[in-house]
Amino acid sequence: MMSRFLILSLLLATCVIAFASDPSPLQDFCVADPKNPVLVNGVVCKDPKLVKADDFLFRGLNMMGNTSNDVGSNVTPVTVAELPGLNTFGISMARIDFAPMGINPPHTHPRATEILTVIEGRILVGFVTSNPENRLITKILEKGDVFVFPQGLIHFQKNLENKYAVAIAGLSSQNPGVITIANAVFGSNPDIPGDILAKAFQVDVKFVYQIQSKF
Repeated sequence: MMSRFLILSLLLATCVIAFASDPSPLQDFCVADPKNPVLVNGVVCKDPKLVKADDFLFRGLNMMGNTSNDVGSNVTPVTVAELPGLNTFGISMARIDFAPMGINPPHTHPRATEILTVIEGRILVGFVTSNPENRLITKILEKGDVFVFPQGLIHFQKNLENKYAVAIAGLSSQNPGVITIANAVFGSNPDIPGDILAKAFQVDVKFVYQIQSKF
């Protein structure tokens, strides 16, 4: 009886582990076909007979992004939207350029863990753990250093020097998504009611309206 119970428990544990991971690809590739009208959780595959080498190619990651903006940074993504051959592979990447003292403001990737490598510069990075601790974990990275941001947690980067910096990020999803906290909270469409944000941030509602006007 005990042996049967043990076998059943092992089978159950195996099933739980199996359902907790992404399914393996069932073919060599599934190049995205964004023009297909069918809606699925992902992107429909192009006919393999129509696939070409350019479907697996992205050019231009050597080019610096335009950092002339309010935050002083630019992200050049390489997701399934830019590189159709990534479809179903569960990976993507990005180049992040920083102006002197520029920041990549607090944001989250709801569908991906991020691993960041500093290519040039000195960058302050950090993320905040979930409630109730809300612990800030932060580190100063030098050229060649690697840092990982857990999936879904708010994180940021800041260039600490008066010269340009660049980093490369790898992400564990073909479509990681980005939620920039300030934009989402103060720049939603339509606006989140001011009295709600005033109470949440413990500030005067006029201050909330002032911030919302900037987004």
